[in-house]
Amino acid sequence: MSPQLDDIRRAPKVLLHDHLDGGLRAETIVELARESGYDRLPTTDPDQLRQWFEEAADSGSLERYLETFDHTVAVMQTRESLARVAAECAEDLAADGVVYAEVRFAPEQHTSMGLSLDQVVEAVLEGFARGSAGRGIRVGTLLTAMRHQARSMEIAELAVRYRDVGVVGFDIAGAEAGYPPTRHLDAFEYLQRENAHFTIHAGEAFGLPSIWQAIQWCGADRLGHGVRIIDDIAVGDDGGAKLGRLAAYVRDKRIPLEMCPTSNLQTGAAASIAEHPIGLLRRLHFRVTVNTDNRLMSGTSLSLEFAKLVEAFGYGWDDLQWFTVNAMKSAFLPFDERLALINGRIKPGFAQLKWQP
Repeated sequence: MSPQLDDIRRAPKVLLHDHLDGGLRAETIVELARESGYDRLPTTDPDQLRQWFEEAADSGSLERYLETFDHTVAVMQTRESLARVAAECAEDLAADGVVYAEVRFAPEQHTSMGLSLDQVVEAVLEGFARGSAGRGIRVGTLLTAMRHQARSMEIAELAVRYRDVGVVGFDIAGAEAGYPPTRHLDAFEYLQRENAHFTIHAGEAFGLPSIWQAIQWCGADRLGHGVRIIDDIAVGDDGGAKLGRLAAYVRDKRIPLEMCPTSNLQTGAAASIAEHPIGLLRRLHFRVTVNTDNRLMSGTSLSLEFAKLVEAFGYGWDDLQWFTVNAMKSAFLPFDERLALINGRIKPGFAQLKWQP
């Protein structure tokens, strides 16, 4: 039988691309807005607010999608609010069966009420520790720099400073058009000198040049989305695929693709789940991983993302395990710790589901 949603929730899953400010509970946004005096929410009814976020994000435009974050970021400006949001994030992911997650956020967006960058990071780390305690989940943190700002070196140094207490890597995010990753080359070169890990949002709203720069100029370990790599693959009438030089390099080097199917539909990067490039990329054995991006805006969870792929492509447990092992192999953790999770949690968990009566 095809994997069903309830069973998928029980599967030990791995999440690499999830934004902290894109996964708040609607009830929490309302409460934090009331406590902080923020009065610009479109509604204070949690159910209506949840629906508003999904509809506002479902515009087909990355720029419009990013506007929804004004509200979530606005209520994440104190140590208490940041710690609460992080704790609830860990709780929600654990309840969805996630055993390892890397959750990213941009510290520079949470200083409007006087917090320093270090205080922001420490609050989030405190929240993740509290929310994951006793729940069978481990949460690593990625610090994101905004590509339209000029603080990437500062954030890169912050990531290195906290690398031994929960920060596992660095990222840049924001609107791609007009803000190529090479604007932040000094930060990436610094991270490489420090033997630090980083991923780059690339190949989502912008095409192959974005991916090429992220890899060949900046040295990205992973690609955030990378969905436009499909533009370098020609599929013949017989279904055979011919890879261009960039696509072949990405596949040959096993560069992980942090794919977020539902989010890609909302930003116009794909027309439907069935037409999403993830199907072809899975068939061609790229290092594909499945992710949520923004659970609030997309009204999704990692289990729901998997369930949609099962429905669209007929995937079975072996496919879902393949995606999960890909993600764990690609995590910014030491090799022995990745192996322990693969052999100790992921493979036994999927085996139990595959062989259940």
